[in-house]
Amino acid sequence: MFTNGLVLGAVMNFAGGDVIVQLLSFLLLLWAIKKFAWGPLMKMMKDREEFVANEIDNAEKSRQEAAKLLEEQRVLLKEARNDAQELIDRAKQQADAQRETIIDDARKDAERIKNSALVEIEQQKEKAVATIRDQVTSLSVLIASKVIEKELNEQDQEKLIHDYIQEVGEKR
Repeated sequence: MFTNGLVLGAVMNFAGGDVIVQLLSFLLLLWAIKKFAWGPLMKMMKDREEFVANEIDNAEKSRQEAAKLLEEQRVLLKEARNDAQELIDRAKQQADAQRETIIDDARKDAERIKNSALVEIEQQKEKAVATIRDQVTSLSVLIASKVIEKELNEQDQEKLIHDYIQEVGEKR
């Protein structure tokens, strides 16, 4: 047991000094890690955290801006569609108005042509009547002169008139 006690005492003395040295070494190592590693590591972590937060903020701002631009584009597209529909409606109205104008003009032209034709027909009719009157007058004068030249009986006069009428009819 004596040996055991000495060994145990020596181990205790020896172990106690080592423990203090190890404890001091450990504390010195902790201080060095804190000063040279932990501080820069924490600074890096803080910088990284700020960077990520900024990126999230920028992404949110970009998303909001994109949503705003999308809404603006939707409004502009709706306005463009409305403008296009208005243009189509105006074009249809103009086409309808032009169609009505063309139809009215055509009706007026047809009426004018019809009236002109009726006037021309009436003029031609009057000319024809005047020509027939002139021919009848000439024929009457001719017949009368022939009748006067010859004294004929009633039968001969009728035959002569009939022959002259046929002659005038064939000349026409």
